[in-house]
Amino acid sequence: MRWEEQRVDGRFELPLGLPEPERGSGRAGLALPEPKPIEAGTDGAFAIEIQAKSIINRVPGESQVPFRWTVNPYRGCTHACVYCFARRTHTYLDLDSGRDFDSKIVVKVNAPALLRKELASPRWDGEPVAMGTNTDPYQRAEGRYRLMPEIIAALRDRANPFSILTKGTLILRDLDLIAQAAQRTRVSVATSIGSVDEALWREVEPGTPSPLRRLDVVRRLAEAGTGCSVLMAPILPGLSDSPEQIDATVGAIAEAGAVSVTPIVLHLRSGAREWFHEWLSARRPDLLPLYERLYRNGAYTPKSYQRQVVDLVEQAKERHGLVRPQRSEHRLDPQSDATPDRIRQLTLL
Repeated sequence: MRWEEQRVDGRFELPLGLPEPERGSGRAGLALPEPKPIEAGTDGAFAIEIQAKSIINRVPGESQVPFRWTVNPYRGCTHACVYCFARRTHTYLDLDSGRDFDSKIVVKVNAPALLRKELASPRWDGEPVAMGTNTDPYQRAEGRYRLMPEIIAALRDRANPFSILTKGTLILRDLDLIAQAAQRTRVSVATSIGSVDEALWREVEPGTPSPLRRLDVVRRLAEAGTGCSVLMAPILPGLSDSPEQIDATVGAIAEAGAVSVTPIVLHLRSGAREWFHEWLSARRPDLLPLYERLYRNGAYTPKSYQRQVVDLVEQAKERHGLVRPQRSEHRLDPQSDATPDRIRQLTLL
């Protein structure tokens, strides 16, 4: 695996003097691997602790995302969303984009200290930093490693603008820190809720908190005065795109007090495409012809289909009183062709 030489010996010290859990526990079911090279395609579920050499990452120049810098304390994600666009990034580590992405999680244990160092560099000019644009910083392993409190504190102390996009409810643990940072700089928080269908959630997002728990995050952030936007993503053709489903989802988001809602239709790039196709073949083979038709020209559905979905969301927003602000802080080009791997991403600042 790439970064083998940066692996540490498993003696990562817990913050705040918390007791060390037993080996293989307390890491979202991830064990520490043996001190030997990690092979792709194996059954083991590991927390691969490394000392990162850098933590503020520049977005490639050809990308069209509306931010230039990201921080990702984890690589891979135990959320195990079958459609996740970031799956292909695990192949850069010589691991596979399927089960390895879900179960072999790279943990940058020195991320907080490294971030403070990089923020203090005279070469850093305080540009906004986006988190959660590749893998979720509040996935389950964060409950053990607790990297985000110190990351947020570092950004707060430097008054550096930042955004967080998450499906995790663990963000509520850091609500006070986020509020403190918001008093000093621009801070934006969003959660991702593509559907409130709990049966579908169990199938396609098995490692995430339920949509109802994510709606509670929206509600809690609204009550705290911090505010939370919702990325209604992905909307899955044939699975969560009916008028009734969209109306139910937008209604629940509006009731929770979201600042705004931004819909995004599922896109399928290499890595995610194969894994999602395998899931469809096993669980919903009746939908294979629909997906073959919609995605026959590439990663994105036809613009006509995207417009239909966006129109349904806009109509639902009007019905539920979730009107678009005159100047939204959350902008999305629905036809953009960009990501950290040239994938579309909303701006959170």
